[in-house]
Amino acid sequence: MAPRINTLNHYLKQLFGKRVQKIPLDAGLGCPNRDRKTGTGGCIYCDPNGSGTGLHKKGVSIREQMQNGIKWARRRYGAGLFIAYFQSYSNTYAPPQRLEALYKEALLSPDVVGLFIATRPDCVNQDVVRVIKKFSKTHLVTVELGLQSAHDRTLKRINRGHDVAEFIRARTLLKKNRIPVCAHVIFGLPGEDHKDMLYTIEFLGKLQVEGVKFHQLYVLKDSLMERLYKKGEFEFLSMEEYCTLVVEAIRRLPPHTVVHRLQGDPPHDRPLLGPGWATKKHEIRTAIMSHFN
Repeated sequence: MAPRINTLNHYLKQLFGKRVQKIPLDAGLGCPNRDRKTGTGGCIYCDPNGSGTGLHKKGVSIREQMQNGIKWARRRYGAGLFIAYFQSYSNTYAPPQRLEALYKEALLSPDVVGLFIATRPDCVNQDVVRVIKKFSKTHLVTVELGLQSAHDRTLKRINRGHDVAEFIRARTLLKKNRIPVCAHVIFGLPGEDHKDMLYTIEFLGKLQVEGVKFHQLYVLKDSLMERLYKKGEFEFLSMEEYCTLVVEAIRRLPPHTVVHRLQGDPPHDRPLLGPGWATKKHEIRTAIMSHFN
């Protein structure tokens, strides 16, 4: 019997008949919200060192990252098919010609069957979509759009750098070109109660986004969010609260929605101020999945 929760692993296996593993890539493309020319300091929850793996700065090409990642995934998971996952920073934040070259470099063999691109709504325009659409003719393509919250007051408070209307615009443009979207959501943002968080899920359900990624709010040392936390301006969700919210959120999503992730993973090399349970990946997943067995 198929699971009641449409996980990414289940979706990919149904599509390709075998395990498909994502290979995270760092193209060093940066972020407009951190760029000295256009940015305003970045999202306040963001790691002060950015979301990059550091491989780009070390001079490791996209091709090398893919080759090394594939070797690791074959050994670790026995995977036979792979998705090039442009994960670090905003991966449409470059001229179209450069983007096309980077994406093409990652699709280095027939075993690479997909292209996932993480970015921001304000980095999606018609020129970018034209490039992405080319690859959607031959590969499984998904654009991961950071929303975090469907409340403009929250987006302003966390210094997101765009509003909800910008997300709707990007989603509409991608849908018009038949390019699936996976929306990123954070539960536990300052000023939001459970009703606010579930409203974001209902908003995404109405937009019929193809996928959702859930993240719990966690605070890293030296991030801008640390100041709010130390001032007592918000409290972390408990693990039980978070898991209950995710379960309720999934139940409110259309059944076809692919759940790409159930929780975020704090970086191991950065001091975590809280919550302490944020690192309990297995326990979080088990608690959530127990409601769908």
